[in-house]
Amino acid sequence: APPPPPQTTANTQQQHKHKGNTIATMGAPTAIELLEDLIFDLEGKLNLAPGADPLRGSKEKEIKNPQQKQNGKKQKKKQAKENNGNNKKSPAVADPNLPAICKLEFKVGLITKVWVHPGADKLYCEEIDCGEDGGPRQIASGLRKHYSEEEMLGKRVLVVANLKAKNLVGFKSHGMVLCAAQANEDGSEKVEFVEPPESAPLGEVVIFEGLPPPAPFSASQVEKKKIFAACLDGMKTNGDCVGTWNGHAFMTTAGPCKGRTVKGGSMR
Repeated sequence: APPPPPQTTANTQQQHKHKGNTIATMGAPTAIELLEDLIFDLEGKLNLAPGADPLRGSKEKEIKNPQQKQNGKKQKKKQAKENNGNNKKSPAVADPNLPAICKLEFKVGLITKVWVHPGADKLYCEEIDCGEDGGPRQIASGLRKHYSEEEMLGKRVLVVANLKAKNLVGFKSHGMVLCAAQANEDGSEKVEFVEPPESAPLGEVVIFEGLPPPAPFSASQVEKKKIFAACLDGMKTNGDCVGTWNGHAFMTTAGPCKGRTVKGGSMR
């Protein structure tokens, strides 16, 4: 028999590398081999380990993400709670060492409405504008012997603003107006308002000359500690009719608060 024909270039052994192994083939590469070569090249470009699942990393991220989101929400809630706690203002602490008069709150007010109390002979009912957001205060005053309704209307007054509301013959009174009183020779009594200056703004809180700024106690504290009653002995008008407490004048930004004629009279 004749000898076999010599091998040509077309059927020489070709080497194909795939996944780190050498594959020996005879003749032209098959379609599968070409596809494997393409996959191998693509894995190299994507920096994937041979045979790695390209979707595995993203699946792991998807699995982790819900937990990460949940942890993120918890962290945000915790941070918001901490911030909210830090932003809350601490309640004001009443200073027991303040002079008693500085624990009271006297506000500049204007009587905008007045009428006779239907069930009490001595009382007027008033609406007094103290520059407050809630509107005018309703206050009852035992002044019918001393002022007519016409004289009351439009008066600028000092309102003791941090007293507990009281029911006066069925009318709830939210504070009181400050007056000076003086005994007459016939045994009767003269009573008049301690008035702020005309230019003092409504709602301004009175200060006391030579004393620290007022830091008013709550109405319940004033009631419980009887602060207003404790101040009465020191509250008098001086020789210029100026309202004082132990000699310290009642002051506004526009000047002192004073009566019209009562000198050395008790204030209440």
